[in-house]
Amino acid sequence: MATTAKTKGGEFIIKETLANDIFIPEQWSEEQIMMKKTCDDFIDQEVLPILDRIDSQEEGLMPSILEKAGALGLLGVSVPEELGGLGFDFVTSMLTTEALGAGYSTAVALSAHTGIGTLPILYYGTEEQKKKYIPKLATGEWKACYCLTEPSSGSDANSGKTTAKLTADGKHYILNGQKMWITNGGFADIFTVFAKIDDDKNLSAFIVEKAFGGISLNPEEHKMGIKGSSTRQVFFNDCKVPVENLLSDRQNGFKIAVNILNLGRIKLAGAAIGGSKRATTQAIQYANERIQFERPISKYGAIRYKIAEQAIRIFASESATYRASQNIEDAIHELIAGGMDEAKAKLKGIEQFAVEAAILKVHGSETLDYVADEGVQIYGGMGYSAEAPMDRIYRDSRINRIFEGTNEINRLLIVDMILKRAMKGELDLMGPAQKVASELVGIPEFGEADDTLFAYEKKLIANFKKAVLLVAGGAVQKLMATLSKEQEIIMNIADMAIETYVAESTMLRVEKLVSMRGEEACKEQLAIMRSYINSACDKIWVDGKEALNSFGEGDELRMMIMGLKRFTKQEPFNAKEARQIVAQKLITENKYCF
Repeated sequence: MATTAKTKGGEFIIKETLANDIFIPEQWSEEQIMMKKTCDDFIDQEVLPILDRIDSQEEGLMPSILEKAGALGLLGVSVPEELGGLGFDFVTSMLTTEALGAGYSTAVALSAHTGIGTLPILYYGTEEQKKKYIPKLATGEWKACYCLTEPSSGSDANSGKTTAKLTADGKHYILNGQKMWITNGGFADIFTVFAKIDDDKNLSAFIVEKAFGGISLNPEEHKMGIKGSSTRQVFFNDCKVPVENLLSDRQNGFKIAVNILNLGRIKLAGAAIGGSKRATTQAIQYANERIQFERPISKYGAIRYKIAEQAIRIFASESATYRASQNIEDAIHELIAGGMDEAKAKLKGIEQFAVEAAILKVHGSETLDYVADEGVQIYGGMGYSAEAPMDRIYRDSRINRIFEGTNEINRLLIVDMILKRAMKGELDLMGPAQKVASELVGIPEFGEADDTLFAYEKKLIANFKKAVLLVAGGAVQKLMATLSKEQEIIMNIADMAIETYVAESTMLRVEKLVSMRGEEACKEQLAIMRSYINSACDKIWVDGKEALNSFGEGDELRMMIMGLKRFTKQEPFNAKEARQIVAQKLITENKYCF
């Protein structure tokens, strides 16, 4: 596989990435660390002491929290300075998203406002629209929400029924329709609303002020978790919107929705990392305090397994998230250098890594769910009590597998986007896939063993990529046009790709870290890396075998199974010992410390 410093989205399957070409969290600048501390302090001082009040949706409380965040600049991290923001880069905005992700329902309100509420206007608005709305959104004077989902259109967003009709004098659009699950809907001043003009095939988008009138709200939804976030149904009844409030071009709404969702997915991964780290820290502290049979429960292997596994998954997810974040930042800079407008460059840069964004959304949300579930278990009976923190963490975490497109939809998208890029000639999958197919009938290479650090893991990662190409290539060849209907097979392939990307990201981070600090100083990170890759290898084998058995047959199937077995073969590994190394460090530090 070729080596490249510049990687396109989805290209990780066919190309090797060098450790020096990725960004790792251990490289934060002092300014970025200070920005994270500002976010941490805000959550500690303004959110955590009043969680019960927030969950009871005390009148005016959440809007006041948003205003306090705005006063600190936290609502304008990604907003240019000339529009009243801080003008930070994408990677820094991801770090602040992670830090604020520990804020339970407040994190949801903040991300809805700063992400899907503000960015459509910032990226797609005219200069007049941006000057009018963005400064007040950046300070929190105006609060924002995003109205896409309808009772009959969830994942199939473009099927929305909300209508927009131009008035006879051509000065206004009249909106009529119903939107549901609208975060911040109860107190928003600005609504980004998606509707179809006349008989258009695709949605258009509108900036709607609550002051325009014709807007009514259902009572707050009663939800399983994130109880403190406002979630309402919104009704538009002859809502009169000036024509100058059409956002972007007519019928460009669906494209806006898709691109903003790409951004929302990677941001959700960042927030999930922040929530996971806080939850793991609480679980570790409880395990160190809880005495059973005259010993802290952190002394017992069953608990140490859970603590270590939480950290392993968080570290891996974080590694992949910041790798992709820097890739996006680099793509944005390259596009701007080529003469593209900054707002368009940001959208295009994010769009280029839509595959990785979907991967991270799935992995990040499922990591948080695992951490929350095992956190409840570590707390035991207290974990089920509303008096202890895991109750809220457990309930709040569950929505993340549904937000920003369900994880099932995202798994389907991962494979769909990669195959479409291959068909357009943007990704050369055919050549590497054919090479893997020919390797199956060839004689395996038996070169001299390379015992240098990371050589074994690099070989495993290279084989993981071959396994993905083997199974995906076989599925495309066998099923062809009907593959899109075989969702179980597609999700098997997606899970193989997810594990490959995250395992490689973890290895690259640790390799770079060792080059910075030395092997001895990174023994816990090496244990994390080896544990994650060991598990990923087993998962790729299981998913690949299940997919192959679903469409293969006869000698061809047997040959592909043999190839898959070769590509997922690994040396014996003492996972228990590696997890003990990780757990001991966490327990000694009494917090998530990586």
